[in-house]
Amino acid sequence: MEKNLAIIGASYLQLPLIEKAKEMGYTTHVFAWKANDVGEEAADKFYPISIIEKEEILEVCKKIGICGICSIASDVAVITVNYVAEKLGLAGNKIETTGKCTNKHLMREAFENAGDPSPKSILVDDNTKLDELQLEYPVIVKPTDRSGSRGIFKLENPLMLKEAVEKAKNEGFENKALIEEYAKGQEYSVEYISYKGNHHFLALTLKHTTGAPYFIETGHLEPAPVEEDVLEKVKNVVSHALNTLGIENGASHSEIKIDKNGEIKIIEIGARMGGDCIGSDLVQYSTGYDFVKMVIQVACGEKPDFTKVTDSMNVESIFIFTQEDLDEYEKIKNENPEDILKVVDYHPENIGKITDSSNRAGCYIRKAKVF
Repeated sequence: MEKNLAIIGASYLQLPLIEKAKEMGYTTHVFAWKANDVGEEAADKFYPISIIEKEEILEVCKKIGICGICSIASDVAVITVNYVAEKLGLAGNKIETTGKCTNKHLMREAFENAGDPSPKSILVDDNTKLDELQLEYPVIVKPTDRSGSRGIFKLENPLMLKEAVEKAKNEGFENKALIEEYAKGQEYSVEYISYKGNHHFLALTLKHTTGAPYFIETGHLEPAPVEEDVLEKVKNVVSHALNTLGIENGASHSEIKIDKNGEIKIIEIGARMGGDCIGSDLVQYSTGYDFVKMVIQVACGEKPDFTKVTDSMNVESIFIFTQEDLDEYEKIKNENPEDILKVVDYHPENIGKITDSSNRAGCYIRKAKVF
């Protein structure tokens, strides 16, 4: 019997998922707006349907007879994945939990109600009178429903509040924004795979960003160098928060901050694998576990396989934004090529034109320099 797997999205983020599924013997049915993305060519069968057209995708999946549906590194795709999975009785997360996993305001409300440590937050829209809000600066302004550091601003005073709110609203889909307490500390992400409500910790990732005002990620180090007691506290906090959001099946990517006193604040949690090579590459390099394979197994109702497929090592991803970053990459490539494990993308022509993580000049993965 042919094993048909539906994959939502066709960008480079989904390419590891498509390739892994084909390697595992699945026929890949990929859905996305036609844009000449790499997944269109890699798919066994491609359907030019926008990933937000969940009802249309559902009807096609009924005709195909899929055994699972999944996506990685896309919050928008989560909505369609959960919808189709529940309608067809497949493994996934309930439709009713989708809002809490894709809308930051609903997520903050859920965390507050359940006692999960999270920054205080105010929802603002076109009717909000900003000059009447009682705010303690610094604050973070962000869209309610975007990822990838889009539309995020740190403000030290109210002078640019109106402008930041408008930009954040315009960056989102529902034209609303959040004004949040600024959480201090080092930023990390936490990668989990869940199966039938049981959460399995995979990795803690140290995140490097540009800092204020835009907080664009510049690289990741995995596993993060923290004390064992801190790691155990992280696991307890995140697993409780996953229950709060109703995440029962599949990957999750939690972004947190840990301050100098060891206090944890949850910035946000996505019911999907982390992007920027965290889930698709760093987890396997640092743990030996095939995370992408696990996502497919869970989507098809199978228990994830924790057999190690490679030796584990300390690794980091480096993003190329400046000419100095480009020179560093070329130096490593020429002097220590064995340290470069993978080149994810390379667009040196973008130097000087970069505005966010989506149009950076490149990304590569290397053995960690120091630990």
